[in-house]
Amino acid sequence: MIDKNGVAAEAVLAEIRALRAADRPTHGGRLFAYVYDPAVPGLDELTAAAHRESAHVNGLDPTAFPSLLAMENALVGAAATVLGGGPGTTAPDVVGSVTSGGTESLILAVKAARDAHPEITEPRIVVPSSAHAAFAKAAHYLRVELDTAPVSPATLRPDPAAMAAAIRPETVLVVCSAPSYAHGVVDPVVEIAAAAADAGVRCHVDACFGGWTLPYLRRLGVPVPAFDFAVPGVTSISVDLHKYAYAPKGVSVLLHRDAALRAPQYFAYADWPGYTMINPVIASTRSGGPIAAAYATLRHLGDDGYLALAERTRDAVAGLADAVRGVDGLRLMAEPESTVVCFTATEGGPDLFVLVDELTARGWHTQPQLSYADLPASVHLTVTAAVAPRVAEFGPDLAAAVAAARAAGPVALPSELAALATSLTPDALTPELVAGLAAGLGLGAGAVDRMAVVNTLLDAAPSALRERLLVEFVGLLQRPTW
Repeated sequence: MIDKNGVAAEAVLAEIRALRAADRPTHGGRLFAYVYDPAVPGLDELTAAAHRESAHVNGLDPTAFPSLLAMENALVGAAATVLGGGPGTTAPDVVGSVTSGGTESLILAVKAARDAHPEITEPRIVVPSSAHAAFAKAAHYLRVELDTAPVSPATLRPDPAAMAAAIRPETVLVVCSAPSYAHGVVDPVVEIAAAAADAGVRCHVDACFGGWTLPYLRRLGVPVPAFDFAVPGVTSISVDLHKYAYAPKGVSVLLHRDAALRAPQYFAYADWPGYTMINPVIASTRSGGPIAAAYATLRHLGDDGYLALAERTRDAVAGLADAVRGVDGLRLMAEPESTVVCFTATEGGPDLFVLVDELTARGWHTQPQLSYADLPASVHLTVTAAVAPRVAEFGPDLAAAVAAARAAGPVALPSELAALATSLTPDALTPELVAGLAAGLGLGAGAVDRMAVVNTLLDAAPSALRERLLVEFVGLLQRPTW
C-alpha cells in the first residue's frame, strides 16, 4: 500500500478510477438509494472547488477559522428558514449546529435531551417502530432505553395515543419522522408533539430525509402535513443537506427551538493540561471541505432552483408510482406524499427479492426492505431530480422484470439454510460457520448483483440473527490489504 518511492499523481488517480468502476452509478437517475443527484450541470465542479478551498480548515476552533464559522451559521440560518424558524415566525430564536450526517444529528438530539435531565438516572426515549435505526444506535451509545410504538400496517404511521401512552416519568425525548425513510410517510407530528409538550418532554422531528424538500413540495401544492417549528411542542429538527439540498456528503444540520435547549448538546472539558476542549458536535477536528461544499451548493442553486428541483422530483415520483400501479402483482405500500415510492407484491405476485435482482440486471438499483412485524417485504425507491428523464424507461423495464421474476419463481432456500434461519441463535455463530455460509452464498469482495438468496435468508431470520449475520458478513469484507 505504501510504496517505497511514492506513486505519481496521475497513476494514483488512475488507481482510484479503476476502483470506482465497480461502484454503483452515482449519476444518471438509476440508483434509488444512497446518493442524491440533482443533475445540475457544473455543480460537481463547483462543490469540488469549494471543498478544495476549505479542505484543510479545521472546525475545532471557530476563532481561528472565522470563515468556517460564517459558513456554518449561514447553513443553520438557511435550514431554520426552510423549516419554519427565524425572524417573524413563532420560533424566532432557533439555533443549530452543522454535523457530519443524520446519524450524528440524531445522536446529538438524544444527548441533549438526556443531559438536560441529569436527575433521571435511567432515561428513555419514545420512537415509532418506523423511526430511523440511528435512534437505536444513539440509545445504544448513550445508554438510553428505547421504547417503541408500532405503526399501523394500513397507514404506516404510529398512533398518537400509543405514543402518548409510552411516555413515562423517565422519558426525555419523543420522536417522529417527516417522513419515515422506509415508506416516505409523515408521522402525525401535531398530535405527537402536543402529547410530548403536555408531559413536559422534548419532541424531535427527524426530517433528515425530507426536511429540505417537504416545504418546497408544499409550495407546489402537495398537501404536506404540518411538521416543522410552526408546530407547538416541536423542540428540535434534523435535516440532511447532503440529501435533498443536494450538497456532497456529509453535512447535516441539527436545529433547536432556542439556545437553552441546545446547551446540553455541547461537550466541554478543562480538567487536563492541554487546551480546553469544547465541541458542539461529536467530532473535534472537522474538515471545512464538506461545509464549504454545502455552502456553495445552497448559494448556487438558490430558492428558485430548489423549487424547480422539487417540482421535477414530484413529477418523477408520480410517474414511478403510476408505473407500479400499472403492473399486475405489485401494489404501493402508501400513496406517495414525499420523495419515496415504496411497493410490495400482492398475493400471487412475484418474489420481490428476485424482482430486485431482475431490476438490477436491467440497470435499476433499488433497495429491498425485509419484512418486519406485520409489514411485508418491500422495495424502496428514493427519487431525486435526476430520475425525471428516466421515468419513461422504468415502466417497461419494471413490467419485464416482473415477468422474468414470475418465470424464475420464488427463491427456495436449501433445507440446511432454512433450518439455520429458523433455529440458529446469534451466539451460536462462529467465524468458520459464517465464512462457509458466505462462500456458499457467493458473498465476496465488491458488489454482488444477485442477492435474492441472501435476502430470502435474512428475511426468514429473526431480527437479532439478521443483525449478527450482517455484522459477520461485513466483517469478512473489511479486511486489510497488505
